[in-house]
Amino acid sequence: MQLKLVCAALCALAMLPPGGAHAQSYPAKTVRVITPFPAGSGPDSALRVIVDKVSRQWGQQVLVENRPGANGFIALGAAKAAPADGYTLAQASSAQLSTHRLVFKSMPYDPAKDFDAVIPLFRNHFFIVVPAAASWKNVGELVAAAKAKPNGLAYGSEFVGSPGHLGAALLEASTGTQMTHAPFKETSQLFTAVGTGDVQWAFGTAGTAGAAVRSGKARLLALAAPRRLAAFPDVPTVAESGGPAGFEVAAWTGLLVPKHTPKAIVDQVNRDVAKAVAEPDVRERFASFGYEAWPLSPARMSAAIEADVRRYADTIKRLKLQLD
Repeated sequence: MQLKLVCAALCALAMLPPGGAHAQSYPAKTVRVITPFPAGSGPDSALRVIVDKVSRQWGQQVLVENRPGANGFIALGAAKAAPADGYTLAQASSAQLSTHRLVFKSMPYDPAKDFDAVIPLFRNHFFIVVPAAASWKNVGELVAAAKAKPNGLAYGSEFVGSPGHLGAALLEASTGTQMTHAPFKETSQLFTAVGTGDVQWAFGTAGTAGAAVRSGKARLLALAAPRRLAAFPDVPTVAESGGPAGFEVAAWTGLLVPKHTPKAIVDQVNRDVAKAVAEPDVRERFASFGYEAWPLSPARMSAAIEADVRRYADTIKRLKLQLD
Protein backbone atom coordinates (compact mmCIF):
# COMPACT_ATOMS: atom_id res chain seq x y z
CA MET A 1 0.00 0.00 0.00
CA GLN A 2 2.78 2.43 0.96
CA LEU A 3 4.68 1.63 -2.25
CA LYS A 4 1.56 2.40 -4.29
CA LEU A 5 1.20 5.77 -2.61
CA VAL A 6 4.83 6.64 -3.33
CA CYS A 7 4.42 5.64 -6.95
CA ALA A 8 1.24 7.68 -7.25
CA ALA A 9 2.97 10.73 -5.80
CA LEU A 10 5.91 10.39 -8.18
CA CYS A 11 3.54 10.07 -11.12
CA ALA A 12 1.67 13.20 -10.04
CA LEU A 13 4.94 15.15 -9.83
CA ALA A 14 5.96 13.93 -13.25
CA MET A 15 2.70 15.25 -14.69
CA LEU A 16 3.28 18.81 -13.44
CA PRO A 17 3.92 21.27 -16.29
CA PRO A 18 7.55 22.39 -16.63
CA GLY A 19 6.57 26.01 -15.87
CA GLY A 20 5.09 24.97 -12.53
CA ALA A 21 8.34 23.35 -11.47
CA HIS A 22 10.26 26.47 -12.46
CA ALA A 23 7.93 28.74 -10.52
CA GLN A 24 8.20 26.68 -7.34
CA SER A 25 11.98 26.99 -7.25
CA TYR A 26 12.33 30.47 -8.78
CA PRO A 27 14.46 32.35 -8.04
CA ALA A 28 17.14 30.05 -6.74
CA LYS A 29 20.03 32.43 -7.48
CA THR A 30 20.85 36.05 -8.25
CA VAL A 31 18.63 37.79 -10.82
CA ARG A 32 19.94 40.65 -12.95
CA VAL A 33 18.03 43.45 -14.63
CA ILE A 34 19.75 45.04 -17.63
CA THR A 35 18.73 48.65 -18.14
CA PRO A 36 19.52 51.07 -20.98
CA PHE A 37 19.29 53.99 -18.56
CA PRO A 38 22.37 55.45 -16.84
CA ALA A 39 22.85 55.12 -13.09
CA GLY A 40 21.18 57.95 -11.24
CA SER A 41 18.62 58.70 -13.95
CA GLY A 42 14.92 58.72 -13.12
CA PRO A 43 14.08 55.31 -14.65
CA ASP A 44 17.16 53.76 -13.04
CA SER A 45 16.28 55.20 -9.63
CA ALA A 46 12.67 53.99 -9.90
CA LEU A 47 13.88 50.55 -10.95
CA ARG A 48 16.15 50.30 -7.92
CA VAL A 49 13.22 51.06 -5.61
CA ILE A 50 11.38 48.07 -7.08
CA VAL A 51 14.45 45.85 -7.13
CA ASP A 52 15.01 46.44 -3.42
CA LYS A 53 11.43 45.40 -2.61
CA VAL A 54 11.42 42.33 -4.86
CA SER A 55 14.83 41.20 -3.61
CA ARG A 56 13.41 41.10 -0.08
CA GLN A 57 10.36 39.16 -1.25
CA TRP A 58 12.49 36.58 -2.99
CA GLY A 59 15.30 36.31 -0.48
CA GLN A 60 17.67 36.59 -3.44
CA GLN A 61 19.93 39.36 -4.68
CA VAL A 62 18.65 41.32 -7.68
CA LEU A 63 21.34 43.30 -9.48
CA VAL A 64 20.83 46.28 -11.77
CA GLU A 65 23.22 46.33 -14.71
CA ASN A 66 23.42 49.71 -16.45
CA ARG A 67 24.27 49.58 -20.15
CA PRO A 68 23.36 53.02 -21.51
CA GLY A 69 23.94 54.34 -25.00
CA ALA A 70 23.14 53.53 -28.63
CA ASN A 71 19.41 54.23 -28.27
CA GLY A 72 19.04 51.27 -25.92
CA PHE A 73 20.50 48.85 -28.47
CA ILE A 74 23.42 47.85 -26.20
CA ALA A 75 21.24 46.89 -23.25
CA LEU A 76 18.46 45.20 -25.17
CA GLY A 77 20.91 43.40 -27.44
CA ALA A 78 22.60 41.94 -24.35
CA ALA A 79 19.27 40.97 -22.82
CA LYS A 80 18.15 39.29 -26.04
CA ALA A 81 21.26 37.07 -25.97
CA ALA A 82 20.68 35.94 -22.36
CA PRO A 83 19.22 32.51 -21.50
CA ALA A 84 15.42 32.46 -21.31
CA ASP A 85 15.41 31.17 -17.75
CA GLY A 86 14.05 34.15 -15.83
CA TYR A 87 17.41 35.17 -14.37
CA THR A 88 17.86 38.05 -16.82
CA LEU A 89 15.24 40.75 -17.05
CA ALA A 90 15.41 43.94 -19.09
CA GLN A 91 14.04 47.39 -18.47
CA ALA A 92 12.91 49.31 -21.56
CA SER A 93 11.04 52.46 -22.42
CA SER A 94 7.89 52.52 -24.50
CA ALA A 95 9.88 54.16 -27.31
CA GLN A 96 12.41 51.33 -27.38
CA LEU A 97 9.54 48.85 -27.67
CA SER A 98 7.33 50.71 -30.12
CA THR A 99 8.51 53.79 -32.03
CA HIS A 100 12.06 52.53 -32.52
CA ARG A 101 10.81 50.00 -35.04
CA LEU A 102 9.25 52.86 -37.02
CA VAL A 103 12.33 55.10 -36.87
CA PHE A 104 15.20 52.67 -37.42
CA LYS A 105 15.60 50.64 -40.60
CA SER A 106 17.42 47.93 -38.67
CA MET A 107 17.78 47.09 -34.98
CA PRO A 108 19.69 44.40 -33.08
CA TYR A 109 16.46 43.19 -31.52
CA ASP A 110 12.80 42.74 -32.42
CA PRO A 111 10.53 43.69 -29.50
CA ALA A 112 7.86 41.15 -30.47
CA LYS A 113 10.05 38.25 -31.62
CA ASP A 114 12.90 38.47 -29.10
CA PHE A 115 11.10 39.39 -25.87
CA ASP A 116 8.06 38.63 -23.79
CA ALA A 117 6.34 41.44 -21.93
CA VAL A 118 6.30 41.14 -18.13
CA ILE A 119 4.93 44.33 -16.55
CA PRO A 120 4.95 48.11 -16.98
CA LEU A 121 6.46 49.87 -13.95
CA PHE A 122 5.31 53.45 -14.39
CA ARG A 123 4.13 56.02 -16.87
CA ASN A 124 4.97 59.68 -16.93
CA HIS A 125 4.44 63.01 -18.63
CA PHE A 126 7.33 65.24 -19.60
CA PHE A 127 8.31 68.70 -18.44
CA ILE A 128 9.84 71.38 -20.64
CA VAL A 129 13.18 71.98 -18.89
CA VAL A 130 15.17 75.17 -19.51
CA PRO A 131 18.38 76.69 -18.10
CA ALA A 132 17.82 78.49 -14.82
CA ALA A 133 19.16 81.65 -16.45
CA ALA A 134 16.77 81.47 -19.44
CA SER A 135 14.76 84.65 -19.87
CA TRP A 136 11.52 82.86 -20.85
CA LYS A 137 8.86 82.93 -18.15
CA ASN A 138 6.49 80.63 -20.03
CA VAL A 139 6.14 78.42 -23.11
CA GLY A 140 4.58 81.26 -25.09
CA GLU A 141 7.80 83.25 -24.77
CA LEU A 142 9.93 80.25 -25.76
CA VAL A 143 7.79 79.74 -28.87
CA ALA A 144 8.04 83.46 -29.72
CA ALA A 145 11.83 83.27 -29.51
CA ALA A 146 11.85 80.24 -31.81
CA LYS A 147 9.65 82.02 -34.34
CA ALA A 148 11.87 85.09 -34.27
CA LYS A 149 14.96 83.03 -35.12
CA PRO A 150 14.25 79.85 -37.13
CA ASN A 151 16.67 77.05 -36.14
CA GLY A 152 18.28 79.45 -33.69
CA LEU A 153 17.14 77.51 -30.63
CA ALA A 154 18.51 74.04 -29.94
CA TYR A 155 16.60 71.40 -28.01
CA GLY A 156 18.19 68.23 -26.69
CA SER A 157 16.91 64.68 -26.37
CA GLU A 158 18.24 61.46 -24.88
CA PHE A 159 18.21 59.75 -28.28
CA VAL A 160 16.76 60.02 -31.77
CA GLY A 161 13.16 58.84 -31.80
CA SER A 162 12.79 59.19 -28.03
CA PRO A 163 9.61 60.64 -26.51
CA GLY A 164 11.52 63.87 -25.91
CA HIS A 165 12.57 64.04 -29.55
CA LEU A 166 9.13 63.22 -30.92
CA GLY A 167 7.51 65.57 -28.42
CA ALA A 168 9.76 68.44 -29.49
CA ALA A 169 9.01 67.72 -33.15
CA LEU A 170 5.30 67.80 -32.34
CA LEU A 171 5.74 71.13 -30.54
CA GLU A 172 7.49 72.53 -33.62
CA ALA A 173 4.69 71.28 -35.87
CA SER A 174 1.91 72.59 -33.62
CA THR A 175 3.50 76.05 -33.23
CA GLY A 176 4.88 76.53 -36.73
CA THR A 177 8.47 76.79 -35.50
CA GLN A 178 11.79 75.30 -36.58
CA MET A 179 14.43 74.37 -34.03
CA THR A 180 17.67 72.38 -34.07
CA HIS A 181 17.75 68.90 -32.58
CA ALA A 182 20.79 67.83 -30.51
CA PRO A 183 20.67 64.15 -29.46
CA PHE A 184 22.78 62.97 -26.51
CA LYS A 185 24.09 59.60 -25.38
CA GLU A 186 22.80 59.82 -21.81
CA THR A 187 20.20 61.85 -19.94
CA SER A 188 22.83 63.06 -17.47
CA GLN A 189 24.77 64.64 -20.34
CA LEU A 190 21.56 66.07 -21.77
CA PHE A 191 20.55 67.96 -18.64
CA THR A 192 24.10 69.05 -17.93
CA ALA A 193 23.94 70.70 -21.36
CA VAL A 194 20.58 72.29 -20.51
CA GLY A 195 22.04 73.62 -17.26
CA THR A 196 25.01 75.21 -19.04
CA GLY A 197 22.85 76.60 -21.82
CA ASP A 198 24.55 74.53 -24.53
CA VAL A 199 21.01 73.57 -25.53
CA GLN A 200 18.13 75.91 -24.80
CA TRP A 201 15.59 73.37 -23.63
CA ALA A 202 14.62 69.70 -23.49
CA PHE A 203 11.74 67.48 -22.51
CA GLY A 204 12.50 65.57 -19.33
CA THR A 205 10.91 63.94 -16.33
CA ALA A 206 11.30 65.15 -12.78
CA GLY A 207 13.59 62.17 -12.27
CA THR A 208 15.92 62.65 -15.22
CA ALA A 209 16.09 66.43 -14.88
CA GLY A 210 15.93 66.40 -11.10
CA ALA A 211 19.65 66.76 -10.38
CA ALA A 212 19.99 69.80 -12.65
CA VAL A 213 16.87 71.39 -11.14
CA ARG A 214 17.88 70.73 -7.53
CA SER A 215 21.33 72.19 -8.17
CA GLY A 216 19.73 75.39 -9.41
CA LYS A 217 21.12 75.03 -12.93
CA ALA A 218 17.81 74.26 -14.63
CA ARG A 219 14.12 74.83 -14.01
CA LEU A 220 10.81 73.27 -14.99
CA LEU A 221 9.00 75.65 -17.35
CA ALA A 222 5.82 73.65 -18.00
CA LEU A 223 4.32 70.15 -17.97
CA ALA A 224 3.14 68.50 -21.20
CA ALA A 225 0.03 66.93 -19.65
CA PRO A 226 -3.72 67.55 -19.42
CA ARG A 227 -3.41 68.66 -15.77
CA ARG A 228 -0.78 69.62 -13.21
CA LEU A 229 0.95 66.98 -11.10
CA ALA A 230 0.10 66.91 -7.41
CA ALA A 231 3.81 66.63 -6.58
CA PHE A 232 4.57 69.76 -8.66
CA PRO A 233 1.54 72.01 -8.17
CA ASP A 234 3.41 75.20 -9.09
CA VAL A 235 4.42 73.98 -12.56
CA PRO A 236 1.71 74.89 -15.13
CA THR A 237 0.71 72.74 -18.06
CA VAL A 238 1.93 73.70 -21.54
CA ALA A 239 -1.56 75.00 -22.35
CA GLU A 240 -1.63 77.12 -19.19
CA SER A 241 1.82 78.46 -20.05
CA GLY A 242 0.90 79.94 -23.42
CA GLY A 243 1.55 76.82 -25.48
CA PRO A 244 -0.77 74.75 -27.70
CA ALA A 245 -4.05 73.60 -26.14
CA GLY A 246 -4.19 69.91 -25.24
CA PHE A 247 -0.47 69.40 -25.85
CA GLU A 248 0.76 66.17 -24.26
CA VAL A 249 4.01 64.16 -24.24
CA ALA A 250 3.95 60.91 -22.28
CA ALA A 251 5.82 57.62 -22.05
CA TRP A 252 6.07 54.53 -19.89
CA THR A 253 8.72 52.03 -18.83
CA GLY A 254 8.44 48.29 -18.21
CA LEU A 255 10.17 44.95 -17.74
CA LEU A 256 10.81 42.26 -20.35
CA VAL A 257 12.36 38.80 -20.49
CA PRO A 258 13.99 36.95 -23.38
CA LYS A 259 11.48 35.13 -25.57
CA HIS A 260 10.38 31.67 -24.40
CA THR A 261 11.01 32.32 -20.71
CA PRO A 262 8.60 29.94 -18.89
CA LYS A 263 5.16 31.52 -18.52
CA ALA A 264 4.98 30.54 -14.86
CA ILE A 265 8.09 32.64 -14.17
CA VAL A 266 6.74 35.59 -16.19
CA ASP A 267 3.49 35.43 -14.21
CA GLN A 268 5.35 35.21 -10.90
CA VAL A 269 7.55 38.21 -11.67
CA ASN A 270 4.45 40.13 -12.75
CA ARG A 271 2.67 39.34 -9.47
CA ASP A 272 5.66 40.09 -7.26
CA VAL A 273 6.55 43.35 -8.99
CA ALA A 274 2.89 44.44 -8.93
CA LYS A 275 2.86 43.75 -5.19
CA ALA A 276 5.96 45.92 -4.72
CA VAL A 277 4.54 48.73 -6.88
CA ALA A 278 1.36 48.74 -4.78
CA GLU A 279 3.22 49.64 -1.58
CA PRO A 280 2.54 53.25 -0.49
CA ASP A 281 6.21 54.19 -0.07
CA VAL A 282 6.96 53.02 -3.61
CA ARG A 283 4.11 55.07 -5.07
CA GLU A 284 5.25 58.07 -3.03
CA ARG A 285 8.78 57.65 -4.34
CA PHE A 286 7.50 57.35 -7.91
CA ALA A 287 5.48 60.54 -7.45
CA SER A 288 8.65 62.38 -6.44
CA PHE A 289 10.05 61.51 -9.88
CA GLY A 290 6.84 62.64 -11.58
CA TYR A 291 5.93 59.00 -12.29
CA GLU A 292 2.61 57.20 -11.88
CA ALA A 293 2.68 53.50 -10.95
CA TRP A 294 1.16 51.55 -13.85
CA PRO A 295 1.21 47.78 -13.29
CA LEU A 296 -0.57 45.78 -16.00
CA SER A 297 -0.73 42.12 -16.99
CA PRO A 298 1.76 40.85 -19.60
CA ALA A 299 -1.03 40.74 -22.18
CA ARG A 300 -2.09 44.33 -21.50
CA MET A 301 1.54 45.48 -21.67
CA SER A 302 1.85 43.88 -25.11
CA ALA A 303 -1.35 45.67 -26.15
CA ALA A 304 0.06 49.00 -24.88
CA ILE A 305 3.16 48.51 -27.06
CA GLU A 306 1.06 48.00 -30.18
CA ALA A 307 -1.17 50.95 -29.27
CA ASP A 308 1.92 53.20 -29.17
CA VAL A 309 2.99 51.95 -32.61
CA ARG A 310 -0.39 52.95 -34.02
CA ARG A 311 -0.40 56.27 -32.15
CA TYR A 312 2.96 57.49 -33.48
CA ALA A 313 3.10 55.89 -36.93
CA ASP A 314 1.55 58.83 -38.78
CA THR A 315 3.62 61.40 -36.85
CA ILE A 316 6.91 59.66 -37.61
CA LYS A 317 5.96 59.28 -41.25
CA ARG A 318 5.00 62.95 -41.49
CA LEU A 319 8.28 64.02 -39.86
CA LYS A 320 10.22 61.66 -42.17
CA LEU A 321 12.18 60.20 -39.28
CA GLN A 322 14.09 57.30 -40.76
CA LEU A 323 17.53 56.18 -39.57
CA ASP A 324 19.85 53.32 -40.51
